[in-house]
Amino acid sequence: MLGANNVLTEDFCIIDGQHYFVRCVLELPLVGLSGKAFGFGVWSTLSRRNLALYHENFDSGQRETLGSWLGWFSNRLRGYPDTLNLKCRVHPQAARQRPLIELEPTDHPLAVEQRSGITVDRLLELYAINGHDMRKSFASRDAGPSSAGVNQ
Repeated sequence: MLGANNVLTEDFCIIDGQHYFVRCVLELPLVGLSGKAFGFGVWSTLSRRNLALYHENFDSGQRETLGSWLGWFSNRLRGYPDTLNLKCRVHPQAARQRPLIELEPTDHPLAVEQRSGITVDRLLELYAINGHDMRKSFASRDAGPSSAGVNQ
């Protein structure tokens, strides 16, 4: 794979034989829901050496022992100021789980939300910004039965 100029799979990407990417998950903890998080599927750069090491160990189930690597966040996420090329750490996970992304602790809103967490309302806002507005269905469910059609 690493000898190819251009590769795109579910987990790896190589562009022009010199830009290397790995598919990851960026988790945002959900405030008030202990241990629960929302995960964005994202890409991060890796050096050729680290991508080769990751690829060699991809099926081993022992990837979490590889340590973490420097990367650059390689997505622009709606609902945030430009997120492309935020500095990050890529943390390989066990059992064919995608690596986790840890953004450098800056004052960028995405990095702040990764450290502090987001509310369910913010999660619903992110869904809406990305074309999946579920707020109306939650609001109507919380409002209870309507009085339409009720005999008085």
